[in-house]
Amino acid sequence: MAELTMLHKGPAEGYAGNAPVALVVADDAEAAADAVAALELAGCVARKPVSFAEASADPGNYDGLDLILIEAVAAPDALLDVVLARADMTARERSLGIVATVSPEQIDAAAAQLLGPRTQILCTPNRADRISAIATAKWRARGVMDDVNREAESARLRRLSEEVARIAETLARLTRGDDAEPRGGVRDRGAGYRGPDTGPPVEIAPAEIRAVIRARRMRAQFFADELFADPAWDMLLDLFAAGLERRQVSVSSLCIAAAVPPTTALRWIGTLHDAGLFERQADPTDRRRAYIGLSSKGIEGMRSYASAVKRAGLHLV
Repeated sequence: MAELTMLHKGPAEGYAGNAPVALVVADDAEAAADAVAALELAGCVARKPVSFAEASADPGNYDGLDLILIEAVAAPDALLDVVLARADMTARERSLGIVATVSPEQIDAAAAQLLGPRTQILCTPNRADRISAIATAKWRARGVMDDVNREAESARLRRLSEEVARIAETLARLTRGDDAEPRGGVRDRGAGYRGPDTGPPVEIAPAEIRAVIRARRMRAQFFADELFADPAWDMLLDLFAAGLERRQVSVSSLCIAAAVPPTTALRWIGTLHDAGLFERQADPTDRRRAYIGLSSKGIEGMRSYASAVKRAGLHLV
């Protein structure tokens, strides 16, 4: 690997302040240089990068760190698995942040190995994506609240949830009568999201949900994609349909269903997982694959919404 200049080789020597210290693991010199540049712009101290062979052989590489950046694109599969597993174990034991940059083909392997709460997975990111992810990891590692971008996405998710619940409750009142008491919720009252019990469940066919997804995708033939980007709802619909079909969905497939760049989709998967709507499901036959499914909370919310819409004689959207 090419030598990179202006990097320190030990924790925080010669640097003012108390900047977070990061290790870059990369087999590609250009990717390593990009990671180091992003770290410096985000206010972190970058150690000299190490190769995947070095990172897998010497546990001492992980001493004295706040962050681990893994540039996986050029890594051999066997070494990638070892490094991801070791980095994940170390990060969870020491409360470190991980930012892993992967190719589309490596998404499932990374999602299967990186299980810690402070992990972010990027796919073909630009510099802004890298810096944003590093900033988030830096604040999490230091026990500070998430960065503004993460807060904005969480707020948007809450607004989406509240709007779905409001529509479902209104429809339920129309079908039950205005004097009906609203009942149990999908989430607690403090979160502002309540999915009312609308009575006996209405049968929902997977084909109905798939038709909604197809109709949403057809908009791209007539309007710019970014006008209607709604990855949270697109993924909820896809997983709801898959659950009705008794079909498992890989992380990479769900990224495609989101109809946004992979890094954006991966961030939303993390947001929905944190909200308790998604759950990770291991593949018992392949340790390099992870599936994503709706949690019981997510299933209840989607069924309540779809049932309320159908009772009102409306179409799912």
